[in-house]
Amino acid sequence: MCKGLAGLPASCLRSAKDVKHRLGSLLHKSHSCEHNAVHSKKDKGGICQRVSQEEVKKWAESLENLITHECGLAAFKAFLKSEYSEENIDFWVSCEEYKKIKSPSKLTPKAQKIYNEFISVQAAKEVNLDSCTREQTSQNVLQPTVSCFDEAQKKIFHLMEKDSYRRFLKSRFYLDLAGPSGCGSEKQSAAKSSADCPSLVPQYA
Repeated sequence: MCKGLAGLPASCLRSAKDVKHRLGSLLHKSHSCEHNAVHSKKDKGGICQRVSQEEVKKWAESLENLITHECGLAAFKAFLKSEYSEENIDFWVSCEEYKKIKSPSKLTPKAQKIYNEFISVQAAKEVNLDSCTREQTSQNVLQPTVSCFDEAQKKIFHLMEKDSYRRFLKSRFYLDLAGPSGCGSEKQSAAKSSADCPSLVPQYA
């Protein structure tokens, strides 16, 4: 009495296959969404276990407080990367590392590297400097000293302070951490906040 699949018209078989294919696609998408949501929560929870709300609120007091804190710097860099404008903070960090060089013989190659990467008009990550500062910095690099990028670094710091820093404080990169549910209580120990943070900053598309 039951003829099985062989007895069904070809059009019915094609319809059944289409339905099966669509169900498979929906199940795959559902699994992907759940997977991404879990990872997003884990990322946010990771940094919140390591930075107290009190520390995060200090980031809003000044740009210096933000970028001299390891986790603050990581969050700010992630924000700038989302805007495709991370060259300013990368330059600032490079200058900080440059000033820590002890060996005079290492100053010249490092200075040239920073110049080629950020100062030169053909630089891949050219920072926004006025022509006077750019020219002065170019001259400084010819005979580099530990302070040869100081003026340029100062200009970029003020530029970030007036522009991207203010946007960062209004962004979810900061607000998600500063909000009541964003981080742990202010009673969290300083030991937790000293853990490695850069890889734990929430990543937003």
